[in-house]
Amino acid sequence: MKKVLVLLTVVTLLLAGCGGTSDTTAPVSDEVVTLRIANSEEYIDEGGWDASETIELPDGEKIRGVDSLVSDFEKWYQEKYGKKVRVLYSTYGTNEDLYNQMTLGNSFDLVCPSEYMIMKLMREKRLEPLSKDFYDKDSVYNYYAKGVSPYIFSRMKQLTEGGEALTDYAAGYMWGTLGTVYNPSKVDKKDAQSFLIYLNKKYRKRITIKDSIRDTYFAGLAIDKEKELADPDADISSILNDTSQKTVDSVEDIVTAMRENAYSMETDSAKQDLVTKKADASLQWSGDAVFSMDQADETGLKLCYAVPEEGSNLWFDGWVMMKKGINGDADKKQAAEAFINFVSRPDSVIRNMYYIGYTSAITGGDDPMIEEYLNYTYGSDEDGSVDYDVSYLFGKKCVIKTDPEQLDRQLYAQYPTEDVLKRCAVMKCFSDEANRRISQMWTNVRCYRFPWEG
Repeated sequence: MKKVLVLLTVVTLLLAGCGGTSDTTAPVSDEVVTLRIANSEEYIDEGGWDASETIELPDGEKIRGVDSLVSDFEKWYQEKYGKKVRVLYSTYGTNEDLYNQMTLGNSFDLVCPSEYMIMKLMREKRLEPLSKDFYDKDSVYNYYAKGVSPYIFSRMKQLTEGGEALTDYAAGYMWGTLGTVYNPSKVDKKDAQSFLIYLNKKYRKRITIKDSIRDTYFAGLAIDKEKELADPDADISSILNDTSQKTVDSVEDIVTAMRENAYSMETDSAKQDLVTKKADASLQWSGDAVFSMDQADETGLKLCYAVPEEGSNLWFDGWVMMKKGINGDADKKQAAEAFINFVSRPDSVIRNMYYIGYTSAITGGDDPMIEEYLNYTYGSDEDGSVDYDVSYLFGKKCVIKTDPEQLDRQLYAQYPTEDVLKRCAVMKCFSDEANRRISQMWTNVRCYRFPWEG
């Protein structure tokens, strides 16, 4: 797989089409819809693939990102809807960066934050709801409604804010887990299967943790609640969203110890540190885990991925429309929803997953293309191959034959088994009071709390 480390900081100013209602080319009007889109860095296919990178599926379908998906959307939209669309595409580093940009006056029509930020924006009444016909599966271009994974959609719909479901406002884009990438020649698999590895002195200064308040708090929280999580009847979501003062204080001690045991706290450098063997294990998001394993493979180093057995984080990123940006403009709202549908088209989904390494919320519905791509990427006919079942995710029978080593590697990271996700919880949007507690905890940890401060 290809992961291109290019910052998407150049604003796209290409003019292209907004479409019609049939498969025929629509007459083009002089009207131009301007669509301001903001997304995380390195989070969409930028094109520029070599001819050798062409993905050829069993049915003969050839997929190659020559131009960027943004540019291709503009062309597709004009062809299908007969209008020109001007996409102004920009990026941000974190959810908080996006929020700060909007607070400082930057206005967007369509953005792609994580679930907790979506819930925060819902709470603040800043989002435009998806239109009533967005989920109409009979509409020819509603690729999202027809292709979203029923499992991922269900997990997203369970998240509510103010009595409204997340799915009333958000369309899933990518999803994944939080786990540990490790060098199996240096780290015991059993150790990697627990967040306790980050306190294990055996790996002192050979592990990295996230310089991210929510992710590192989550890891510390899972350690703190280890005994409670061991109960098979435990309410995992409730336990792993505990922000009481008592719990935050306890987690502060754990995270402080994690920091003292770590080689570094990072947001991106660990991927290279693993490949260069400066670190033997790292707390990573599943998509970055795939990147690390792919890069290591090129050097002959084998890395593996584990989702801690105590329970871990299931996260989603999703497209949402900003009420202030759409501002009652029906054409702009239609164009924003069309963009969501375009990137949910099976060939677009495959381009994105190939390019960025994360797993799409789209499995394709009745279209077999994404299942074929899964087989293209991880399938194996070799002797000793094993069955890997992801039927739960596709909403239909989907079992592929794969190399046994993939049970701990890229396939497992991108498509965890159902039993893994059953013990994963989504971190919800915390209250203002809880955020203050956790922020103070993080300040204490980052500033090396003095011993006499408790």
